[in-house]
Amino acid sequence: MTFTPTVSDAVRALAPGFTHVTVEAHGLVNGASTEASSALLDDAAGRLAERLRGRAPHEDPHMAAWREIYTAFGSKPSRTRNSAEALARRALSEAGLPRINLLVDLYNAVSVAHLIPVGGEDIDRIDGGMRLVRATGEEGFVTVAGGEETVEHPDPGEVVWRDDTGVTCRRWNWRQGPRTRLTEETASGIFLLESMAPMPVPEVEAAAAELAGLLEKFSPGARVTVHPAA
Repeated sequence: MTFTPTVSDAVRALAPGFTHVTVEAHGLVNGASTEASSALLDDAAGRLAERLRGRAPHEDPHMAAWREIYTAFGSKPSRTRNSAEALARRALSEAGLPRINLLVDLYNAVSVAHLIPVGGEDIDRIDGGMRLVRATGEEGFVTVAGGEETVEHPDPGEVVWRDDTGVTCRRWNWRQGPRTRLTEETASGIFLLESMAPMPVPEVEAAAAELAGLLEKFSPGARVTVHPAA
């Protein structure tokens, strides 16, 4: 069965320059970070530095476009950065990129190298379909704060990814909830690469193809499909 996330008309109206490409993968093998996945993250940081040529991540035109959209739906982009900008800042800092697990390392590397927000979700943990909507403010978002599970609610009008149970990612791609994240037990995943104009669609598609190739390399025998840009 093909797993296809949807985007609401309200989000399309807010951000007509938005495009996403989906990579669907089954038969994945996840595990702890490896030397190979760590090397990919280091290489991605180098590619990012070459791309920026001394600029701060938020000065990149693609990141500037994301900041404009965050402002448009009521978020403060200097406080709640999109996932690509946040990762890029980490990549350029002394701390460097975190090593999470193999699958997360792969999509984080692609995100940093291309400066594109990329998210990964465990298909088996998603209830119904995934959809990008503007929140009413009543939806539940299960997260962890201070080591304890807690339920937050998005701001009315906030752009969120959600399924039939509740919100899976707040402020578009700012913070993912633990319920659907990729764990070392994940066998089927959906990876979302998200862009705004002025980034050319072929660039997002190239990033998706790179991620698909990495998934096939690190999970031999996996069934990986790149769905067209939408």
